[in-house]
This record gives sequence, C-alpha cells and structure tokens, in this order.
Amino acid sequence: MLNRICTAGLAWLRTAFLGALLFGCAAAPKGPPLALRGEPELTTPASAKPGWHFAHQAVVAANPLAADAGAQMLRAGGTAIDAAVAAQMVLGLVEPQSSGIGGGAFLVFWDGHSVEAWDGRETAPAAADERLFLDAAGMPLAFDAALVGGRAVGVPGVLRMLESAHRAHGRLPWSRLFEPAIVLAEQGFAISPRLHLLLENDRYLRRDPWARALFYDADGRALATGAMLRNPEYAAALRLVASQGADALYRGSIASAIVKAVREHPANPGLLAEADLARYAPRRRDSLCFDWAAHRVCGMPPPSSGTLAVAQILSITEIAGRRLPSTPLAAGIPSAQWLHLYSEAAALAFADRNQYVADPDFVAPPAGAWSSLLAPAYLARRAALIGERAMGRALPGVPEGATLAFADDRSTEHASTSHLSVIDAAGHALAMTTSIEQQFGARVMVNRGLGLPGGFLLNNELTDFSFVAAQDGRALANRVQGGKRPRSSMTPLLVFDRTSGELQLATGSAGGPAIIHHAAKALLGMAWGLTPQQAADLPNFASYNGPTLLEAGRFPQATVDALAARGHTVDVHEMTSGVHTLMRNPEGGWDAGADPRREGWASGD
Repeated sequence: MLNRICTAGLAWLRTAFLGALLFGCAAAPKGPPLALRGEPELTTPASAKPGWHFAHQAVVAANPLAADAGAQMLRAGGTAIDAAVAAQMVLGLVEPQSSGIGGGAFLVFWDGHSVEAWDGRETAPAAADERLFLDAAGMPLAFDAALVGGRAVGVPGVLRMLESAHRAHGRLPWSRLFEPAIVLAEQGFAISPRLHLLLENDRYLRRDPWARALFYDADGRALATGAMLRNPEYAAALRLVASQGADALYRGSIASAIVKAVREHPANPGLLAEADLARYAPRRRDSLCFDWAAHRVCGMPPPSSGTLAVAQILSITEIAGRRLPSTPLAAGIPSAQWLHLYSEAAALAFADRNQYVADPDFVAPPAGAWSSLLAPAYLARRAALIGERAMGRALPGVPEGATLAFADDRSTEHASTSHLSVIDAAGHALAMTTSIEQQFGARVMVNRGLGLPGGFLLNNELTDFSFVAAQDGRALANRVQGGKRPRSSMTPLLVFDRTSGELQLATGSAGGPAIIHHAAKALLGMAWGLTPQQAADLPNFASYNGPTLLEAGRFPQATVDALAARGHTVDVHEMTSGVHTLMRNPEGGWDAGADPRREGWASGD
C-alpha cells in the first residue's frame, strides 16, 4: 500500500510543477490573505488537468493521495460511502487547511432508489448566545479577532455523520477505511506546493505551538515543497476511531483535549464543553430537489443555502433570458450579456438567502416550506425585475403567504472547504463538501507534540453566524444561538435525467460563498455540452448581491467594459474554486474533471 501511495504522491508533484510551468507561476499575493477579501484560501499556480474517463467507478478529490485512498476502497468492493470515509481521513492529513475531523460536512447520497441528505454541520456550544462575537461595549468583533482561537470553534460534525452514513450504506469494515491515512501519517507524505504556500503565507498558524512544531522549522519557515511530513498523533487518533468508532473523538481523552484547547486558549478562549461533544448528532434530512431544463437536481436543504440559491439563480436566469436573449458562451467564455443576466439573478437569490435561510431547527421557512422560494410564480416575479441595466442592490422577495419577519443578514463567510464526488461499481453516488471554515480553521491544533492522539486542527465555523443578532428592531435568522448550526454555502449536488430518472452528475466545489456559483457553473457546463473538465476550466464569475465578480486574467477588457456600461460595478480578482465532478458518458462509463486551480485528481477503474 505504501508503495502505491508514494508513487501517486511523486506523480502528483511532477504534475503540479509541470502545470506551474504551463500556466505561469503567479507571485504569491501581497497584503492581507484573500480569505479576508471574500476568497477562502490563497491562490496558487494553476495546473492543467487532463480530464479522465472511467468504465465502472471513480473518486474525484482535492488531493491525489485522497483520491487514491478512496479508489482503494472501491477496488476492495467498498461502496461510495466507504470511499468517502477513506478519502476524508487522508484529506485531513494532506490538506489540513481545508477540512478534517475537527470540522463538518454535508453529504448527498444516491442509493439507486432515493437521495439522502446527511447534515454533519458543526453546532454552537450550548452556552453560546447572541453576545458571542460582541466586545465589552456590545460592538461586533473584527473578523480576525473572532476567528483565531477557541471562541469560534463549533462542535465538529463530519466524523459522526460519516459513521452514521457508513452504518446505513457501508460495506467494508469501519476500521479498514482508516488504513491509508494511518500509513501516510506514520510513514510521511510529501508536502504539496499548495500546502507549502498556504503555510508560508498564513499569519496566524505559527502562533499555535503544536502547529508550529508540525509545519514549520526552527526559524518559523514553512516546511518546503516535497519535504516529508509525519503526524504520528493524527495516526494515533485515527487508530482509536478505527477501533472504537466516532465515540473515540466525542467522548474520552480526545474530547477532553479538544475542550482544553478551546477553553484554555491563551488569547481567545471559547465555550465548548465535553457535554456539547457528547450530545452531537448528525441530521438525516429530506433532500431538496428542483427541476431545471431536462434535469432533476438534488442537494442539501438548509442550513445549507446552496441548493436553494443555485435553483433560484439558474431558474431566474433562464426566465429572464426569454425576454433578454443572450448567447451563453462567446469565444469559449461567458458573454457579457449572459453575465449580466446571471449576476442579476444571483443578486436576487442572495437577497433571499440573507433574509430567510438559517438552521431549520431554529428558523421556520417562509410560508412554511423552502419550496415557496422556488414556486414558478414567485420566480417569474423575481425574474421580471431584471432589465437591460443592473438593478443595484436587490431586496428580498416575499413568497406567497410569507412575511419579512427577519432583518437582512450580511454575515461574513470565508469558508475553507474541500469537495469530493464518488461513483461506485453499483452506480451509487455521493457528493460531499467538507470544511473547517477559514484556511487552517481556528488555528488551534489538538495534542500535537504530546505523543497523544490528536494532530488535527479545529474549525472556526461559528463565524458563519451573524455577529449581530438584530437590525432595525428585527432579529436575524442566522444569529448565534446555543446548539444551532450556522448557515452554509456548501453545495454538494446530484443530477438526474427528468424523464428516465437516471443519475447524470455528481458535483460540488470549494470556495466560500462562491461555492454556489462554482456549483452552478458545473451544471451550466453540462447544459452547454461541455465535459466535466471543460466546465471546471471555464472562468469563474459570481455576485453576492454586490459587485459582479470576474476571475482575474480570464475575461477580456471588453467584457468588463460592457458590464460597466450596463451599470455593474465589476470586481476583477482571483477566484480559487475547487470543482470536482463525475458525469455519465452517453457511450458508457463516467467522465471526471478536477479544478485546475487546486491539486485535485481522479482515481478509479
């Protein structure tokens, strides 16, 4: 096994370096990390991906070692769930900036008959309340002051969720799924170019003594690309979980270590208690599905805002396009007229998102059902607001039977995420988006250097809540409450043929609030007749009900000028997506695509 893992790692390094030469090596960004400007992680040089085709089964993940671990489970007769567990455990080791057992995830799964939505989102400690992110004077904390340390750490959910999903749909023994990650943690893996750059440019991680000892040399410099990194504490934690189940993290010595790291943080302690960990339970929710073109698209309901927003954006763009027709692609990139329609639709969708979406265990949907936001008559009214010129800031709509009970929420969201898509030999599929919030989460590492189980980072997901509880006398739906799950943009999606019901696509992305747009782009690529790789290679674009965002270096000035002429404020900057897609090939098998902006890869048979 180790030989296969090392061979995959060396091949990946060669590919990454070749890709840097092919695409050009951009200088490391100067000034504040992009995460503080709305992007989840620093940008690293793009690397060309070949696109793949598999006859039977495959995994697409954010790191070749993780994809290989998942593929090993499939080859051993495992299910898509088995592969996802193995891949996630490796991702937490080799891509610690983005996800891990100290974070959470959303997973949608197709068992051949129905779609299940598994909610492994983090929760606020029971002791948390609306004052969590306020200073002594009652003013909101600066984002930097809130995220680093224990204050923003929520109860991790990914491990409990995966355990529950495995009990329902796994085939291989639970302990078998941890073997690839344990081998890599004990024997070592080569630090990737992306991990090196993020370590070098992160201004907070060195403050944690355990993280500093693991990732940096005596002078505080990040370990070099290609250096072998061992994490025996992580291996010890995984061995306990492999033998004892998720209880090994949520109770006992690891739980005590998590709480100690949070509550005894020297600069910014938090409220997490062992009772919070012990009571955590994933939610198995009804999937949220919508019809679009010839497709049936299914994903997560709230507390994810992703499926709702994608549904609204695509539907409104389609409706408005009947009055204001446009050519989607011009010279291989989205046209200015089409981008105008899309950006306006996105503004309307994000206005609704910020008004209504929050943890459904605490906040009721408008008019009693989330589907009210997708009713054809409502979407038609929203689309009618789009004209030839930009509308400016959109206001939330009011579905039939709803009221504007909450204030407009403008919560900051800087999610650091990872996405994996899996198809197994039985044709069962999953899309899972997994996160620890900002890059390297709260910059709090558990038990590194003590020879005890640990060696993983904790999330700062509670910063996805609104820092204030009310505006203009009205409460915010996404305010902090004990036991509540913060709103998320994570958007794992499965797509089916509306007529036959046949599975067509599994997709999702990393990228903070732009995840919604990256996932929408993957669906649009399918509708435009592109392969998954061609769709991932397309330039990125977005709007959060503000400026129209375009990926730097990917659009001609004429596009920017045409949008500005329509009244758009255009913001051109780096947009680090992480789209990973598997799509049915009409002639048989599955086509795979991985985002060139990150280090994703596909593996399978």
